[in-house]
Amino acid sequence: MPTLLKIHVIDGHPQHELVWKKSQVPFICDGCKEFGFGVCYQCPHKKCNYILHEQCAIRRPSPPFQQFFPKCNFQFHKENPLGSTTRVCDICALDIQGFLYQCTREDHDLHPHCASLPPVFSLPDSNTEIYLRKEIKSRCLKCQSKKRSGLSYVSSDGKLCYHVACLKEACLENWKKGYFQLDVISDDENKCLALQNLAPKHVVLRSKDQSSKARKGIKWVIIFLKLLVSAIFGEPLTLLSTLFQFYEN
Repeated sequence: MPTLLKIHVIDGHPQHELVWKKSQVPFICDGCKEFGFGVCYQCPHKKCNYILHEQCAIRRPSPPFQQFFPKCNFQFHKENPLGSTTRVCDICALDIQGFLYQCTREDHDLHPHCASLPPVFSLPDSNTEIYLRKEIKSRCLKCQSKKRSGLSYVSSDGKLCYHVACLKEACLENWKKGYFQLDVISDDENKCLALQNLAPKHVVLRSKDQSSKARKGIKWVIIFLKLLVSAIFGEPLTLLSTLFQFYEN
């Protein structure tokens, strides 16, 4: 693992060493220019806002996640070596604007953060597992479509699906709307609006008229969303726990 000083010099920020921390607020990584939560490397000086995803700071010779790109030889770059040509991440299907891994053999590019996504994890208290897949059989909880470039997370029974791109976009939307501020998200109405933005057709306000089956269905969707957000953006923080606890009780 590189020292903090080496990370610092490589990234063109030689003034101060970067410090490992868990950010309690969302941020935009100065390396890949992507949205992030949680674990990061940040300049400790108050007047300097330089911050990196952990994956952008502690970069590897080759990304750990190559399940879908077995023939690729990825190399890290601070910027697109092909110049002004637009590059798209093959995992989230969103534009690459900063740090990236690029294959030297085939036409594949990855955000450093996307390259570290877990390929599989489990729903708690259930035999259901969630897999990263190229294709899905059910509609995405956000866009209600089966077709979108990039990869998706899918439950083992195939009933719950979410495009990685849609989740990243939805979380960024929630941040821009102010829903990821602790004082805002503590309000039940704002909490519900934030969750509805993540799954418009599946998250509704709880009422006395809802059947136990409907409540259980919503609860599983919320748990699924919580795990996805945690997988893509890092471990749950106070902010995320507050967002999801309303429907978990």
